Amino acid sequence: MKASEAKIKIQIMHDWLMTPVGRYMLEWEENLFQTLSADIFGFNALQIGFSEINALKDSRIKNRWVSNQFFPEPPSSNATDGAAKLSLIHDIDRLPFASESIDLIILPHAFEFAENPHMILREVDRVLIPEGQVIISGFNPASLWGLRQSIGKLTGAYFLPSYAEFIGLPRLKDWLKLLNFEINRGHFGCYRPPCRTRHWLKRFAFMEKAGNRWWPFLGGVYLIQAIKRIHGVHLIDAAFRKRPRQIFQTIPVNHKTSGENPDQTS
Repeated sequence: MKASEAKIKIQIMHDWLMTPVGRYMLEWEENLFQTLSADIFGFNALQIGFSEINALKDSRIKNRWVSNQFFPEPPSSNATDGAAKLSLIHDIDRLPFASESIDLIILPHAFEFAENPHMILREVDRVLIPEGQVIISGFNPASLWGLRQSIGKLTGAYFLPSYAEFIGLPRLKDWLKLLNFEINRGHFGCYRPPCRTRHWLKRFAFMEKAGNRWWPFLGGVYLIQAIKRIHGVHLIDAAFRKRPRQIFQTIPVNHKTSGENPDQTS
């Protein structure tokens, strides 16, 4: 994918996220990302892409980075309130971190807009420590949103950006299991129909509780958490690493959310 094409796609997705339905999705995902990451400990955490989501805001991990492609800031002046501040820019399928150096990786919709999602997942596996965790969100094809997007392919009137590729949760689970990740938990959300206006989203607010109770697997968005397992390795002490190791292969950092030196020992 050419850099110019990727920039256009990032801008299109950012513009969609600024719509009422985009903000509705961002709010659901951000709240859940923050809740899950708050219970994970370690030295280093990374959020890749979607700086509109501040997924690591409540994380207790000391060193936290938010990375993206191309743009040092959100690609539009209409940035979301509380958006995460970018720390570094890199190719999404080539992470500038040493092997087994990151404790937690957040991937909001990284696979659906990538040219090679398998390469991204292999890089995630490479840089995560044993027992490290990854949290991934994606659009659910088995939902009203997925059905609306399929109709858009026939009519040309898309609900989501036309280049978005839906990756079903069973397919993603298979990818993770092939790399020896153990699924820890999963969540579904955004049960309201694919409406574009605040008025109709508000009218269908009742579907959140109803959907979560009666058709929980049909939410427009899913979020899955997985742990990297190493065969034959059983950790006895959660604090088996007494100090953080060198994590960067190169040093492309502009700034870091925690403001700490990433190589400082505790």
